[in-house]
Amino acid sequence: MDIGLLKAFLEVNRTRHFGHAADNLFLSQSAVSARIRQLEDELGIRLFTRDRNNIELTCAGKKFLVYAENILNTWNRARQEIAVPEGVSTLLHVAALPSIWDIFLESWLAWIHKTDSTTALQASVMRTDALTRSILDGTLDLGFVLDPPKTPQLLVKELVPVPLIMVSSKQGVSAEQAVGQDYILVDWGTSFNMFHVRQFPDLAPSMLRAGVGRLALSFLNECGGSAYLPEAMVVEQLGISLFRVEDAPVVNKDAYAIYAQSSVKKEIIEQVLTWFDKS
Repeated sequence: MDIGLLKAFLEVNRTRHFGHAADNLFLSQSAVSARIRQLEDELGIRLFTRDRNNIELTCAGKKFLVYAENILNTWNRARQEIAVPEGVSTLLHVAALPSIWDIFLESWLAWIHKTDSTTALQASVMRTDALTRSILDGTLDLGFVLDPPKTPQLLVKELVPVPLIMVSSKQGVSAEQAVGQDYILVDWGTSFNMFHVRQFPDLAPSMLRAGVGRLALSFLNECGGSAYLPEAMVVEQLGISLFRVEDAPVVNKDAYAIYAQSSVKKEIIEQVLTWFDKS
């Protein structure tokens, strides 16, 4: 099957407009229409209903959508696997939440590069739901999350807990004072959010809600305030520009590595995960 036909189908479905799909694919509108007709002829089904400006998937089109996405993902993955530098035998595609990259994964990537010259790396940022789907459909090898999905097809490895501490740009403030003014609420996952609600039930609306620890730290340094951040991220600033809020409890945040039970790269995945056992 011509991959171009699938790309046209997916883009028309995404935009619900032949003209917009044509612009995004750098094709003429007639070329996109011809590709959709060719795909429908090959499958022997209608994929879209076309009522003036209203374009919708048919029931068959909705079923085919899943297969088209998987085929295209597999095709792109095959191209990536083949196009690796000389001397490299494995391409490892890794993804994590932004906050987990901030905590420890940058050092982990460097360690892999220094210790295994036969493995090339592709690093991405994804949300937990997209990350989980990508592992299950085989387009992602290894993911890192804060709240592991309960899916029997996935193997889960619990990593070393990361201590989160509350820090402030002001010295000597209490936890209640810190969250009462200029507080930055960082999203460290469901369990942290539940702890935070229990610990600070009367928390006023935060000046900033951040999904990335490094963003919160940058804002904190520039504008002042308080936030829960990984101790390793702020250790060099403690006592200088940032100060620990002594009465705020430490939160040991668990992170998890997840990968497919059926992965053909299970051996290399488990090998690179040994770094966390030594950390």
